[in-house]
Amino acid sequence: MLIPTIPLLQTAREGGYAVGAFNAYNLEGVRAVVAAAEAERSPVIVQVHPRVLSAGGRALAALCLAAAREASVPMAVHLDHSKSADEIRTALAAGFTSVMADGSHLPYPENLTFSREMAALAHAQERGIEAELGKLTGTEDGLTIPEYEAKLTDPEQAAEFVARTGVDALAVCIGNVHGHYPGEPRLDFDRLSALQRNVSVPLVLHGASGLPDRLVRRAVEFGVCKINVNTQVREAYLGTLKDRLRSDKFPDLLALMADAVSAMQSVIQGKIRLFGSTAKAYL
Repeated sequence: MLIPTIPLLQTAREGGYAVGAFNAYNLEGVRAVVAAAEAERSPVIVQVHPRVLSAGGRALAALCLAAAREASVPMAVHLDHSKSADEIRTALAAGFTSVMADGSHLPYPENLTFSREMAALAHAQERGIEAELGKLTGTEDGLTIPEYEAKLTDPEQAAEFVARTGVDALAVCIGNVHGHYPGEPRLDFDRLSALQRNVSVPLVLHGASGLPDRLVRRAVEFGVCKINVNTQVREAYLGTLKDRLRSDKFPDLLALMADAVSAMQSVIQGKIRLFGSTAKAYL
């Protein structure tokens, strides 16, 4: 069932668990998200990066929304990491239940203005909006942010930012990175604790693919209620294709895609259990 994103996160916040947000690129990715969520009886978010939405167009948007409507568990559809008002308008027009206005690359005053304007745009259509304060390192769909530009989220500034922009969820930077971690991950839980106290909206953690389970569980305990996963799901997909094509240069495509869905589903189910949302579907 397609439902609004923000009530999904608010329920998770009240229940002490996190909802997984999994990036999809095609039919197989969407099928894997739905199958995993239904197997675990868990709410879930399928999210699409703007570059992927641009490539897939209306057909991909319609696919995600149709899959959500037909799912037997609560499911939202989210635009991930958008720096463009036009991209956000496109996603809202397509029917996405929420968008991310990513102004984290901008100076604080400009991020505040951009996020506030996009919040007004989303709210005018009764949709949710996520913003980001701070700057993550790592690589996400072709976007590389040098290590030296990394900036952790300031709890006091975050409270002001949320109050002045009216955003519905806030992605925070506490040492998390996109993609693979260059060394042992270290998250600043004192900072996250202060963010939990200061910020009135649900907190979001990006870059969960490379985090040890113990750190993820602790982040959930400290109030994170949306966790993004992309890299590990992509690796499962690509690894399956590579392995099958090594042994069979002309495999049956339906069988090959079924294997890819199964591999991604396994990763997603593991994350759902880790985030504590198993059996939290409330339909």
